[in-house]
Amino acid sequence: MITSGLNRSIANKHAKAARHTNNRQEVEIILTDDNRAETIENSPVQAKLVHLRRIVRELESAVVALSGGVDSTLVARVAADELGDRALAVIGESATLPEKEKQEAIQLAKTIGIRWRVIRTEETDNLKFRSNPADRCYFCKNELFEKLRRIADSEGYRWVVDGTNADDVGDYRPGLRANREWNVRSPLREAGFGKQDIRAAAKELGLPNWDKPSMPCLSSRFPYGQPIDVQALRQVEKAEAFLRERGLRECRVRHFGDTARIEIEISKLRMLLDDDFRNDLIAHFKSLGYIYITLDLEGFRSGSLNAVLNRKQAGQQ
Repeated sequence: MITSGLNRSIANKHAKAARHTNNRQEVEIILTDDNRAETIENSPVQAKLVHLRRIVRELESAVVALSGGVDSTLVARVAADELGDRALAVIGESATLPEKEKQEAIQLAKTIGIRWRVIRTEETDNLKFRSNPADRCYFCKNELFEKLRRIADSEGYRWVVDGTNADDVGDYRPGLRANREWNVRSPLREAGFGKQDIRAAAKELGLPNWDKPSMPCLSSRFPYGQPIDVQALRQVEKAEAFLRERGLRECRVRHFGDTARIEIEISKLRMLLDDDFRNDLIAHFKSLGYIYITLDLEGFRSGSLNAVLNRKQAGQQ
């Protein structure tokens, strides 16, 4: 039973919801833009998914920044569902994106059924980006969003959207400055999605990458202040590919010039006790140009190179 007070006269503009409770579960009745009623079990994630769909519908049209990660993939899937041909997924191709990640993003767009294209971004031509300051991510995002905004303006899309989520707000994310400057919307953040919510919703929708580990761009492997060049980016890409091909899904190769510092999950450290594995790793990394191959005993930590920033901030307090 739908509760009274549902105003059908404006249902074509805004989705309306009402709830009723039986002895077993709470459900939500959704009246969609074409007056179809949808009933959804009201778990916390499903309730957020309903909210996310409503936000995306109200965008009317959008260009989606698709990286191939689970966050932007969820946004692209919902945009495809709610906006149809009024949604366009754009994949930014550059030296900071591994080729494998680009191909996976293309395949995801095809699987989702959203219109898509690949564009070239040239952040590595920016001297400020290449100098690798602490706000490096801003220059990368600024390059991408400027190009997406041009596409949106020239082709009649109302918004540019990305996969930023609620958990990102409390982290060190200098790239968010570019979001504000280019008026980029973040539907996941607006709907209150954290990382766990995103994975649960992606699994619910059958997205093939729902459990994919996070994969920041390759420039995040360089300590701040150390210059970034295309050759070194390829070096890191090939080193990490070697590890992942051998079952180390959560890994980073931090690039310190001639030295590679490997981060893998603590539970996987025993793999390096195998002489054959270790010798293959050493030979491969040296073939890439590394002279010293080291292991971080703290294991895999996303954003571990931000530790130097935290120490500097603590010293200034």
